[in-house]
Amino acid sequence: MRDKLVINTLIPLLFMQLGFSQVDQNRFTDLKQKSKDYSLTLIEREKYGKQALELAKEIGADSLVLSARKTLSLIYLDQENYDLYTHLSRQNLAKAEQIRDTLSVASAYLNLGQSHYFQYENDSAYYYFSKSLKFYQILRNTNQQGFILSAISDIQEIEQDYIGSEESAIQAIRIFETLPRNEYNLSQLWKLNNVLGIISLKLGLYDKSLEYHNKAESVSEKMSNGFYDKIYSINNKAFVYRKKGNYKEALNLYKNLLDIRDEYEEYDPTFYPLVIDNYAYTKLVAGHNDYDDMGQLFKEAFRISDKLGDPITKLQVSIDVSKFYLRQKLQDSSLKYANISYKLAKETSSNEILLDALKVLSELKEGEDGKAYLNEHIKLSDSLLHVERNVRNKFARIEFETDKIEEANEKMSQQLIWLLVISGGLLITLFFLYIIVKQREKNKELKFEKDQQKANEDIYNLMLLQQDKVDEARASEKKRISKELHDGILGRLFGTRLSLDSFNFSEGKDAISKRAKYISELKIIEDDIRKVSHDLSTDFVSGSGFMDIVSELIEKQTNAYQLQSYFDFTDDIHWEMVPNKTKINIYRIIQESLQNIYKHANAKMVKISVELKNNVICLSIVDDGDGFNISKSKKGIGIKNINSRVEEVEGKAQFHSEANKGTEVIITMPYKN
Repeated sequence: MRDKLVINTLIPLLFMQLGFSQVDQNRFTDLKQKSKDYSLTLIEREKYGKQALELAKEIGADSLVLSARKTLSLIYLDQENYDLYTHLSRQNLAKAEQIRDTLSVASAYLNLGQSHYFQYENDSAYYYFSKSLKFYQILRNTNQQGFILSAISDIQEIEQDYIGSEESAIQAIRIFETLPRNEYNLSQLWKLNNVLGIISLKLGLYDKSLEYHNKAESVSEKMSNGFYDKIYSINNKAFVYRKKGNYKEALNLYKNLLDIRDEYEEYDPTFYPLVIDNYAYTKLVAGHNDYDDMGQLFKEAFRISDKLGDPITKLQVSIDVSKFYLRQKLQDSSLKYANISYKLAKETSSNEILLDALKVLSELKEGEDGKAYLNEHIKLSDSLLHVERNVRNKFARIEFETDKIEEANEKMSQQLIWLLVISGGLLITLFFLYIIVKQREKNKELKFEKDQQKANEDIYNLMLLQQDKVDEARASEKKRISKELHDGILGRLFGTRLSLDSFNFSEGKDAISKRAKYISELKIIEDDIRKVSHDLSTDFVSGSGFMDIVSELIEKQTNAYQLQSYFDFTDDIHWEMVPNKTKINIYRIIQESLQNIYKHANAKMVKISVELKNNVICLSIVDDGDGFNISKSKKGIGIKNINSRVEEVEGKAQFHSEANKGTEVIITMPYKN
């Protein structure tokens, strides 16, 4: 069983920086978590993985697409759907290389290596693992380096590149010994020491092999679930002792394993028949003569392996049973099991046991049949020797070709970089020229607006000054006329009435009637003059001038901007007592707000109100436009200008806005009466 490694790559992005909503973020995260939920079925996880990938594509964020595609590929790996796993890994590799994401490139190469590794395509697996290893060395990611070196060592051992496998395993052990002692890292250390023990055995270094198997057993004792690794190490040690000729120690270890059968048989049913077979075969090669007991052991081992239907276990047992009967010169029985082992070895490509089966068959068969088996044995042996000699060159050639490809790619990359640098330099130069030109134009516009604004303020100040003079002159004239009426005309009329009144004592009906008539008319004139005098002495337009100016501004601008408007103000503010500076800023704030509404809001209606609350002037400007994001627009020129004017009069400005719900600006400033 080859190990799987799942790598969690970092996503170098923040959701808000990528520009999609919190809803998209939550949905993507939820789908990805569900696709990793091992309590769900693989079909359900695949469904959520596909939805996460589609959402990532809709958003258009490369890092999210890489992450979602990788998660989905690992689901296909769990399904053992290697075609789709490989397809998605190749897509990720292409995208990662395109955006120059080193971590994702390393991950994609590792996934491709695993794909071929699980399908026992060792050449391709070695190629992609080697590529991935170089990237992880650049990234200084020791965890992945250790895993990849372990897998490469496994491939080299299978391909009989024992020296290369030993080097890779030792490098991996050095890495895993520096990592935390968790269950995974300990299991890797056990595996690597076990591989080194097997390699040393095949190289004939029995003491070295025992040393590595003892280390593996020691590691297994530190693991939480290391019991099964421990019994495999014990079995391997017994095999080395048998090869070394120490049959007593080998039999003792095999016997210990037989005694604890109940502890491992359920977990690995194939292990017990192998232990029986090894125990019996060790007794055979050790020269024991209890053939009946050995025969019973071999028969039990073959019966169990045949019942299990495991060809590898059955192959190992059948060749040993064949040798057992050959030792006793029971040719028919030996031939029977030799033919079984020969057939199984062919089917499972087990060349070492096939050599043993051919050797036994060549001894059992006479004449041409025996020679044919012997010739086949010689050819296979020579072929395996040739493969073993050339396999190291094969891996060296893969590395050499990989280096040549990388060198060519690097050269092309350098040329591309220079081209990009030159092109980028030209683009940057053009960009800065464009910025300079636009900035100059903008500065001109700003200067023009500033000059225009100053001119408007000067005009408004003159208007206010003129209005003050007009009001002053009018008040003075009213007082003068009032005094003239009161002290001049009214006095004379009053005297005339008194004179006429004295004629009431004159006799004559006609005279009395006429005098009464004139006196009545004079009294009417007196009342009228008194009324005019009283009206003239009252400043009936006091305070109405500034609101008239504001009303005219609102009417003209809303007509020009094709806006409906509603303007409301109270009469309890004595504007002649309000400083000109405050009135100018109120005027300019309304003007600036109307311009902003016209330019940005797409509004149809604007409502403006001015009222006095708790000795504070309150200005409210409300529109029914698109609204805006206040946090993003705080640095806008319009808002800056309004805030600046409000600060000048020691006031406060509040902005309330929502998308498609319009905007409300509330200005409050002290009423200095």
